[in-house]
Amino acid sequence: MPGNTESRPLAELLGGLVSDLSTLFRQEVQLAKTEAGEKVSQTMGGVSSIAIGGVLALGALGVFLSAVVSLVAAFFVNQGMDPTMANALAAIIVTVIVGIIGWTFISKGLNALKASNLNLNRTAASLGRDADIVKERL
Repeated sequence: MPGNTESRPLAELLGGLVSDLSTLFRQEVQLAKTEAGEKVSQTMGGVSSIAIGGVLALGALGVFLSAVVSLVAAFFVNQGMDPTMANALAAIIVTVIVGIIGWTFISKGLNALKASNLNLNRTAASLGRDADIVKERL
C-alpha cells in the first residue's frame, strides 16, 4: 500500500519531511510578511494621528491663541482687571485649553504605537502549531 508509512523507505520519508518543512517555512515567512505589512499600516495610522495632533496644536497656538487671548483679556479688563494681568491670565487659560486638545490627539497616536499592538500574534500562533505538528511526526 503506497499510503502505508511502514513500508516506505526511511530516505523517502525524510525527503517528504524536508519537503513539507520547506513548504511550511515558506508559508510562514509569507504570513510574517503579510502580518508585518498590516502592522506597518497600523503604525502609520498612529504616526498620522500624532502629526495631525502636532499640527493642530501648533496652529492653535499661533492663530487661535492670538484671537481668543484678546477676547478673554478684553473680558477681564471690562471686569476691572489691570490690562497687563488680564492679557497674562487670558494667555495662560487659552494655552491650557489648547494644550489639552493637542495632547488628546498625541495620546491617541501614542496608544496606536504601543508595542503590544505591533506583535505578530497570528504568525507566532501558527509557528507554534507547526512546531507541534513537526514534533508529532518525529
